[in-house]
Amino acid sequence: MTNGSTSGALFRVTTFGESHGEAVGAVVDGLPAGVHVPLERVQTQLDRRSPGRSRFSSRRREPDRVLALSGLDEGEMSLGSPIVLMVRNRDARSRDYDALAGLFRPGHADLTMFLKHGFPPLAGGGRASGRETVGRVAAGAVAGCFLEPLGIAVRSCTLRAGDVDAGTVDLDFAATNPLACPDPRALEDMERAVDECGSAGDSLGGVVGVYIEGVPPGLGSPVFAKLDAMLACAMMSIGGVKGVEIGGGFSLTRLRGSAANDPIGPGFCDGRATACGGILGGISTGGLISLRLAVKPTPTIGLEQATITTQGVPATLAGVRGRHDPFLCHRIGPVSESMALMVMADAVLQRRSEVCPADALSGSGRVQAALRAAPGGVDHGSERRYTGALGKSVGRECRRDSSAVGHERSRGRSGT
Repeated sequence: MTNGSTSGALFRVTTFGESHGEAVGAVVDGLPAGVHVPLERVQTQLDRRSPGRSRFSSRRREPDRVLALSGLDEGEMSLGSPIVLMVRNRDARSRDYDALAGLFRPGHADLTMFLKHGFPPLAGGGRASGRETVGRVAAGAVAGCFLEPLGIAVRSCTLRAGDVDAGTVDLDFAATNPLACPDPRALEDMERAVDECGSAGDSLGGVVGVYIEGVPPGLGSPVFAKLDAMLACAMMSIGGVKGVEIGGGFSLTRLRGSAANDPIGPGFCDGRATACGGILGGISTGGLISLRLAVKPTPTIGLEQATITTQGVPATLAGVRGRHDPFLCHRIGPVSESMALMVMADAVLQRRSEVCPADALSGSGRVQAALRAAPGGVDHGSERRYTGALGKSVGRECRRDSSAVGHERSRGRSGT
């Protein structure tokens, strides 16, 4: 059992702080000594997550300047000891919540935290606030520094905003707009949908796509430490995420095995999207790992809602004032990337701790060569070209959503 604030077995991350407390952050333990962790890189990732960057985000203005309290030397090299990263809260306004005193906000954790601990709702949501994810993003940046030399990279985008779907996935383009929309033709419609919902005092749900590239085969285990189970658990721990698909996901339920199985042969590990999502039996195949996250609408809205008081008396919650997001996907994207990086760092360290006979590894190498050495096949090593520019190459393979995977296979195509 854990205390609920710590994630990971060997690469361990503990987040701390509350939305309206003095500070938030993370303690990262298990990172080997000698890893370069530029704080500028950590800051860049925090800037991607921070509020107040566009009209589609909360108007809370937080500089989110990171401070490393331990674990790094003057050259920003890891010492092998716990790394403590802290960000002070500068723009908390508890007075915005005065009108909510003694009321449970529908869709929030106020009620369940009260039932669990017995204390009244905290301003800003306390630990259940999205502000907690600052620590996750900082820790994910540290994990990224460890994984980058191995060629492992993670990118995300907004695949859906309400009823508006991205028709293609260009991750380079997603990095250029505030909604992280990967389809130039869908961007205007997505912006309009979010604007209209926010203007009406309401909020909008959507879907986030997460792509993990450069993963070597053999990460994960077939029972309780399945790589897909660890990824799903990590993604479901993000506030607002209500479902996770890996690879073909729920679309596979409509297919027969003959259509759903990915053919094994040359090119199987070449980085393209597959129905299995880059994981079989809980173990990575060496191909692209793709996930889709279902994100609910922001529960804080400007419309009246029925609720009860902490005394159990029926009440009406007036339109909530304050600074809140009308849409979450573009801000959950960096958090989902961080969680994926944390899981992959943990999986890599676990793999390093395992002992395999030399002859078994030799046989594994021969199979890997067979999967990539055919005419027209792609050497897995070359797939590291996505690192740092994980965009159009992945987009060409991943532009269809999981339902399209099933549709394509039902028509008899063997490729992806």
